[in-house]
Amino acid sequence: MRSSYFTGQFRSLLFLCALLFAWEPRAIPAAGRQTEAHPPLQLHPDNPHYFLFRGKPTILITSGEHYGAVMNLDFDYAKYLGTLEKDGLNLTRTFTGAYVEPKGAFNIQSNTLAPASARFIAPWPRSTTPGYAGGGNKFDLTQWNETYFARLKDFVAQAVRSGVVVEMNLFCPFYEEVQWKISPQNAINNINGLGAVPRTNVYTLDKNGGLLEIQEKLVRKIVGELNAFDNVYYEVCNEPYFGGVTLEWQHRMAEVIASAERNFPQQHLISRNVANGAQKIDRVHPAFSIFNFHYAIPPNAITQNYLLHKAIGDNETGFLGTNDAPYRMEAWDFIVAGGALFNNLDYSFTVGHEDGTFVYPATQPGGGNPEYRRQLGVLRDFINGFDFVKMKPDTNVIHGGQWTGMSARALSQSGRAYAIYLRPVGTPARERKGDVWLELEMPGASYAAEWIEPITGKVIREEKFVTSGLRRLNAPLFSEDVALRIRAHPQGNAATESRPKLN
Repeated sequence: MRSSYFTGQFRSLLFLCALLFAWEPRAIPAAGRQTEAHPPLQLHPDNPHYFLFRGKPTILITSGEHYGAVMNLDFDYAKYLGTLEKDGLNLTRTFTGAYVEPKGAFNIQSNTLAPASARFIAPWPRSTTPGYAGGGNKFDLTQWNETYFARLKDFVAQAVRSGVVVEMNLFCPFYEEVQWKISPQNAINNINGLGAVPRTNVYTLDKNGGLLEIQEKLVRKIVGELNAFDNVYYEVCNEPYFGGVTLEWQHRMAEVIASAERNFPQQHLISRNVANGAQKIDRVHPAFSIFNFHYAIPPNAITQNYLLHKAIGDNETGFLGTNDAPYRMEAWDFIVAGGALFNNLDYSFTVGHEDGTFVYPATQPGGGNPEYRRQLGVLRDFINGFDFVKMKPDTNVIHGGQWTGMSARALSQSGRAYAIYLRPVGTPARERKGDVWLELEMPGASYAAEWIEPITGKVIREEKFVTSGLRRLNAPLFSEDVALRIRAHPQGNAATESRPKLN
């Protein structure tokens, strides 16, 4: 959509209609969509490692664009969100415009976070003063760009209709001078004389050149504008472990969100992006309910922080080439380890290819394409086939076996259901020829087991058995990775149903 869509005498009317259409239940035609008012996305009350969304236990799984859907006026977000809905994916991540990238940043071709000249829209309006380093007039950080907020709310309203949750990422550090040079927060780009500081001081409490008040006002403004929506959560800052972002500043922003919503009808979850890979979280601020990691391979971030009883996510992937396999395996490994959220960074979504069909060069720093999104659908169906709220990571069920060169991970409801995933580690993917087997220790019951091919979702072996302790299961011939689904047979003497202990 173009900004001109919202200008002139129809702006207010169009915005009001967008909100009414998004929130009037009969205006949501797709089957299974919201039919009554629900609170916003929340941690599941029975198992806070997962979400509750519109009355249903939820794991967020997606492969989304590079965060520029709102700030890039050339990006057709309605088409993009429709593609996610068609692919059965339920999350997107977007930036506010406090951070923008130049063309060619990080060797990304057709980067949605790098709008064309004059197509960058920010929360603050342009002034009449020329000289913005990215082209056009400078910004006025004391005013609001109502065209931007109309676009933002329409984006979230479109996501409502597509059943997509929006991670609203408020800020991002400046990795290099090229990003800081074109930020509206840089003093050279605004008429207010704010932000005359090094890029490493922007997100601090005491060295920010007057930006702290501007940042707090922006947080309150966005939180107020989006409060009516049930499909939003807030991430304070993308990758704050770069660029001088302090933990104290992050805590302050989380407190601003919580304070701003205190007197509002709804309160939304808040996320902290912790680290690349994994890190044990020692300082836990009570405002945070989600802890997100990037490139979480292996998913040690979950095992290190599981006892926090919060949702753990892997919300950015990349730098493993452009093939599907590494990112499919990352997704399966993370979710079967007990993860609540997975977002592949999908470079096939670009301006002009909002249906996710852009064919990027081999030099791209990540992957994503229609086939990969179909493979994510196999994972979605696999995990949703369990009552996963009653499951937890299980390091005891796999008692022994043979899986040389692979990792084996399990999620279970003891005596009732088991999700097991095996993938190659440190070796090239190869076809297995009957050399993989597992010895499982399970309570006595009748079980049905299915070996599943993660690429296609095809069941490649199934068997039923009764066990009173140890049971050997031989894997069928498979390529690359394989999943195992075991459920107590309906005719068997399965153990009494119970919820997992969260300790």
